[in-house]
Amino acid sequence: MITVPRPVAPPEGSAVRPAALVAAFATQLRVYRRAPTALLVHSVFYLMVTAVLSGLWRVAVAATGGTMAGYDPTAIVWYITTTEAAILGVRQRLIEDEGEEIVSGRIELDLLRPAAVFPLKYAAQLGEAGPKLICSIVVGVTWARLFGGAIADAGALALAGLALVLAVLVNVAAQLAMVALSFWLHDVKSTWFLYQKLVFVLGGMLLPLEVLPATAQTVAKALPFMAMAYVPGRLAAGHVELGLLGLQALWLVVMVTAAAVGYRVGLARMVRHR
Repeated sequence: MITVPRPVAPPEGSAVRPAALVAAFATQLRVYRRAPTALLVHSVFYLMVTAVLSGLWRVAVAATGGTMAGYDPTAIVWYITTTEAAILGVRQRLIEDEGEEIVSGRIELDLLRPAAVFPLKYAAQLGEAGPKLICSIVVGVTWARLFGGAIADAGALALAGLALVLAVLVNVAAQLAMVALSFWLHDVKSTWFLYQKLVFVLGGMLLPLEVLPATAQTVAKALPFMAMAYVPGRLAAGHVELGLLGLQALWLVVMVTAAAVGYRVGLARMVRHR
């Protein structure tokens, strides 16, 4: 007779094992090594979306006399190219996929692994996003340079590269924080839909926040979504504003903390009611 050990919620704070996190990250990297066509498909899709949006915005900016809310045709191309790279690098249905694991109870299997659940999830998602982000940067820089032209301030692009990494870190952490709500709310599909739309508009993925009405712009800049797309896009467009990186770091701490606490409390609740 085979006895299956009963999952016990691990102490999320003390059960973080670096080796297990590195293994989770590396596992996702190996997926792309075995199936490089997935990166090719991602790169083609990213280029198509970027080409359409940047083309439309460039025409719109040109039609308004050459500048719009502080963006000229070159700046708007770099902005859209960067925001798309920041968002499309992360799995689009992360909230729905991971939320279904919680709702179905499959997440209990993760309790048998040698590390806390949230750090493992976080590492795995970053391992998946990393190669896609690198491909997007290579394709995006090439596209923006050929179609939009060169940005006058090269330092702004270097800062935008750092902001892109922070944007992905914040985005993944925020999505896992939303996933943790599935321990209490079972309608994960509507949660994913709402999150995506907030990132599109209030996050600045589809348009610079400066284009929004004053009130909407103020609200958007006070929310974490701006750290996921707007910040790297703003820097890539040539606006050197170091305070934006500080805001990203702040939101990263907040989102990681929220996700870690959400998983810890949710898993403990699941085990108690099992």
